[in-house]
Amino acid sequence: MTGGQSAGGDQSGRALVVGLGVAGEAAAHRLRERGWSVVVVEDHPGDASRLRSASLAAKGVVTHERPRSDELAGLVAGCDLVVPSPPVPPSHPGVALALATGVPVWSEFELAARWSSLPLVAITGTNGKTTVTTLVERMLAASGLRTVSAGNNDLPLIEALDGEADLDLVVVEASSFRLQFTERFCPAVGTWLNQAEDHLDWHPTMEHYALAKSRVWTAQGPDEVAIANAEDPVVSALASTVRSRLVTFGLRTGDWRVEGDRLVMPDGATLLRVGAMWRSLPHDLANALAAAATALAAGASIDAVRTTLRSFRGLPHRLSFLVEHQGVAYYDDSKATDPHAAAAAVAGFASVVLIAGGRNKGLDLSPLAALADRIRAVVAIGEAGGEIERVFAGLVPVTVATSMDEAVAASRAAARAGDAVLLSPGCASFDWYSSYGERGDDFARAVAELVGGGT
Repeated sequence: MTGGQSAGGDQSGRALVVGLGVAGEAAAHRLRERGWSVVVVEDHPGDASRLRSASLAAKGVVTHERPRSDELAGLVAGCDLVVPSPPVPPSHPGVALALATGVPVWSEFELAARWSSLPLVAITGTNGKTTVTTLVERMLAASGLRTVSAGNNDLPLIEALDGEADLDLVVVEASSFRLQFTERFCPAVGTWLNQAEDHLDWHPTMEHYALAKSRVWTAQGPDEVAIANAEDPVVSALASTVRSRLVTFGLRTGDWRVEGDRLVMPDGATLLRVGAMWRSLPHDLANALAAAATALAAGASIDAVRTTLRSFRGLPHRLSFLVEHQGVAYYDDSKATDPHAAAAAVAGFASVVLIAGGRNKGLDLSPLAALADRIRAVVAIGEAGGEIERVFAGLVPVTVATSMDEAVAASRAAARAGDAVLLSPGCASFDWYSSYGERGDDFARAVAELVGGGT
């Protein structure tokens, strides 16, 4: 595998870190270690951020909680670099002022690009990033390569680089939030899975969102590899402009594709029989093709790729089967936080009772109506419950539930033998829960109690 990051950019100066989440804390620590003078601002302080602030204070980092607008303007004017944490949007007053006045704005990905020459494999997309990242990491590890996954998970990329002497490469789950503020970030293999409406509470437009994703390829050259979904029109259009070696995948078209009951490689040889996989819904096949193409481009062995695909059993809260009770199967797909992901889940079943809703991220939920012929009934939950109800009005019966227990009870009442009860919300969880994982766990609890009660 070729490619890697520029090892330059170790000069120091005055840095302003905006947001004190896990990535913000890591950036502040690493900048301070490299001689930067660092100040942090936190608009929503809490117990966790104050613990992080105390840790940073021991290194001479000052944290400003809820700074006034004039104070924030002074901090931006006095710095050489602004580093926003991933949830902080370009519209944040401090970030917007830096962009307007020419102060560099870099994410932790850009810091990594300037601090390390360790090869990176980066995976982005609206849906499937975590699954494909996990598959690629396992394929590379099974090939004997020393690797770890970082980025849009609990391990910031700049923390993973602390162990670079013990690593051959890092697999990076690359969110648009981090890619947006990059210049030199140059993965040896950059993979873009798909593009659908999402995060319009962060990106001002869909074009802005897509261009942020495309930065996974921007700094690549002929020595790097770009892997693109041949069947996604947005991804394909931007892939046509890359300077790197382009490899495509798709269910019907692409270098990597499905032919009959086979996953096929670019030379036409069989990678794997579809039946050898644990589950083979359309998105499972697309993820498998993307992961195989990515891992092999990054140095994995074909045997390791095949073994990993045969043994993979999915990730929690991603169409996770819970139980079958009285002929009804229950699935937790709480990770589906946008309509595109929810629609993909529904498409995998013949008859569904769908539990949908939560906190809408500024997205159009109406595309879900296109799946009405597969949906027996809908249970609408959360802040977007009214929107969900309107989407399906006149198409299928809709019940509005005010708790997860109510939602599960209503779904059971509507379901018939052979149906799937599917929690695939199409919305974020932050109205009722602190994470999609907590929402999925609560759904699993409610289902277990329903089954245990014999109702």
